[in-house]
Amino acid sequence: MSIAKLIYPPLTISVAAFAQDCNNAQTQTELNICTDTLYKNADKELNNIYSSYRATLDKTQKEALKNAQTAWIKYRDLSCAFEASSLAGDSAYAMVLNQCLAKKTKDRTEEIKELFFCEEGNIACPNGEK
Repeated sequence: MSIAKLIYPPLTISVAAFAQDCNNAQTQTELNICTDTLYKNADKELNNIYSSYRATLDKTQKEALKNAQTAWIKYRDLSCAFEASSLAGDSAYAMVLNQCLAKKTKDRTEEIKELFFCEEGNIACPNGEK
């Protein structure tokens, strides 16, 4: 069994760069490419939900969300760099970094979705004019 199957359940990524089959990735290069694709896909999903949610907010809320997102991106990037730091210079560094970036990005996507789709009447939920 490949390490990719141990780390992730079967991926739904179609074809990664260099036509890699991420469900059967064996080499470190293949794993690095696949985790990069995993992160990029997670980032694209986050950007889509963020943009959709932001479009529903008033000007003040948009600015507050932008500031929160900018701070979150800095946190994510620094936190993942730290988590992968023991592998600096190692061929597995990119894989570990990308796994962390993908996980934190997916988690943030879920946070934004919770804000976007919260129940009407929830006074702790900054939702705009849906």
